[in-house]
Amino acid sequence: MNHSPARPDSVEMIRRLVRFPTVSRESNLELIDFVREYLRPFDADVRLTFDDDKRKANLFATLGPRRGSAGGIVLSGHTDVVPVQGQNWDTDPFTLAERDGKLFGRGASDMKGFIAVVLALLPEFVQRDLKSPLHLAFSYDEEVGCIGVGRMIADLAAAGVRPQSCIVGEPTMMKPVIAHKGKKSYRATVRGLASHSAYAPAGVNAVEAAAEAVAYLKRMARRHRDKGPYDRAFDVAHTTVHTGVFNGGTALNIVPHQCTFDFEFRHLPGDDPQQLIDEFKRYVSDTLEPEMRAVYRDAGFDIELMSQIPALDNSPETEVVALAQALSGNSEIGKVSYGTEGSQFQQAGIPTVICGPGSIEQAHKPNEFVSLEQIAQSEAFLRALMGRVCA
Repeated sequence: MNHSPARPDSVEMIRRLVRFPTVSRESNLELIDFVREYLRPFDADVRLTFDDDKRKANLFATLGPRRGSAGGIVLSGHTDVVPVQGQNWDTDPFTLAERDGKLFGRGASDMKGFIAVVLALLPEFVQRDLKSPLHLAFSYDEEVGCIGVGRMIADLAAAGVRPQSCIVGEPTMMKPVIAHKGKKSYRATVRGLASHSAYAPAGVNAVEAAAEAVAYLKRMARRHRDKGPYDRAFDVAHTTVHTGVFNGGTALNIVPHQCTFDFEFRHLPGDDPQQLIDEFKRYVSDTLEPEMRAVYRDAGFDIELMSQIPALDNSPETEVVALAQALSGNSEIGKVSYGTEGSQFQQAGIPTVICGPGSIEQAHKPNEFVSLEQIAQSEAFLRALMGRVCA
């Protein structure tokens, strides 16, 4: 499929959105207010749902006919981005830079590029007279566990809003994706007993107990890598186990009384994540804690769930998958290891497919970029959608 160059108004909209430093720990309200004002001339019905502190909001907007509460297609994207601290950027990450056919900036690929193209083409959708509803779903805190979208979906269910299908514009190089892994992340807090290191056997070393636990997680990871189960359609064909944060100890001559570490399971749709955490907890309770409590009865592990994303597992034969294939001109379908909001829409009874501009390989890195060619392909995708939803 041949594509014309990316439209200047799409590039300008990406520039505007990248300027908002919507790192997950910060507020996204400035961006949400911008989008709400941008939608005002299009007679959009706009619903906002907030986090507990009213510092962040989801925006759900409906354009076109409002006959009843059912029908229409959702175009979904998250407004938050990952941090830039500690990354070596060649340019200001919150000022869009164009070079060699690429647009550089935090969120350019993941996933303000998609949101920008949607917003830039909205005037054309409206001018061509929508014959069925077009819904926009822009959420907060996707990067820390797809937290915001749950409140949005609950609000829609309470209001009786029932879209027919959903396209999540995560970066897939405009290839329709029908499945992604689920994710469960945990924090383990290890309680030990401090003592002088010269009398280490009198204490309970929380760091060493945590290290043994992390080593067991690594053995679980190797087992899944070497023995499966596998789904070769995924870019990483097996369930993965990963420890990402580890903190403990104050001085070398003190037996540490506490340690924390964060770990996650990214599981294939067919793997039961409860079995994974149950196995780990059995190792902790049967092997590590008895030795710790022989010295100090209150020693042990506390393991808390931090976030979870259900797996997405769609059938290639569903109508929304066929639609994405037709709109993209790409008959291939894929499965990916990263999580998205798509699984929550799917669980809410809204058939969902993932398809958006850019590559996930550029996400979360310094010098994140999306190519102008991918933006042009996304524009062509949405123009093809106009042919389906406009008169």
